[in-house]
Amino acid sequence: MKRIMMILLVVLCLPGLQAMNKGGIAMADDRFERGYEQLKKLNPDGAKQVLKGLSDLAPDMAQFLIAFAYGDVYSRPALDAKSRQIATTAILTALGNAQPQLKWHINASLNIGIAPQEIIDAIYVQTVYSGFPAGLNAIFAARDVFVERQMNFKPAKWDKGKADKHEEGLRILEETSKGAGRKVIESMAGIAPDMADYLIDFSYGTVFCRNILTPQLKEIIAIAGMAAVGTMRPQLQVHIRAALNVGLTREQVMEIMIHTAVYAGFPAALNGISAAKEVFDEKN
Repeated sequence: MKRIMMILLVVLCLPGLQAMNKGGIAMADDRFERGYEQLKKLNPDGAKQVLKGLSDLAPDMAQFLIAFAYGDVYSRPALDAKSRQIATTAILTALGNAQPQLKWHINASLNIGIAPQEIIDAIYVQTVYSGFPAGLNAIFAARDVFVERQMNFKPAKWDKGKADKHEEGLRILEETSKGAGRKVIESMAGIAPDMADYLIDFSYGTVFCRNILTPQLKEIIAIAGMAAVGTMRPQLQVHIRAALNVGLTREQVMEIMIHTAVYAGFPAALNGISAAKEVFDEKN
């Protein structure tokens, strides 16, 4: 744990960059090269645009972005490319202030083989935690990307027939959050029982029950979005427990926090690590 904390603090002071030249920007060492290759895998044209767009105004920002975000973080093996892009979509949806970057990463997600419906479902899940305005803005961003790419996208409608949403929600809640989720529901019984019902019926009986995304990806979305916003520590810890219940490892949970630093900053990532450490300590 101390090692992870040190990594996050040390990268604030990026090491000296060796002068090379690429598109008018002084290149870094192999971290920059490694990051540029990662960036090209996601979006070849977008990689060039990043360099071109920053070269005349803030060339150092291009170095920071490519060497750190993609050379250091994206190259780490604990999360695969799909998980990272799903997490990024969740974070940018939750933040709600980075529409151009959200569109860029929706494009990147499509480039690496993530299905359009998986992107839409990732936004559905994040809507549970960030609200409908954030979800709608992200849906509109996805629509713009699909239209620009001339995709003939036909959305899937998840129909459970006449299944009882409340019973289904309780079942999914128990499978993922187990006792932790049940305690949240019970805590609302005496003050806001309708909210407890909405939480079960909508969050779990309508959204989480959809089978487009794996349970692991749904928890990655929940954790990434909550960590990025930084105001949901109790709920974040419920979903860290749920992530472990559905098969994510402690290393993967910590990797989500490190990934969050790229898009939401180091304070958000450090607070997420602190919340995760408390959960891990409970299980020791």
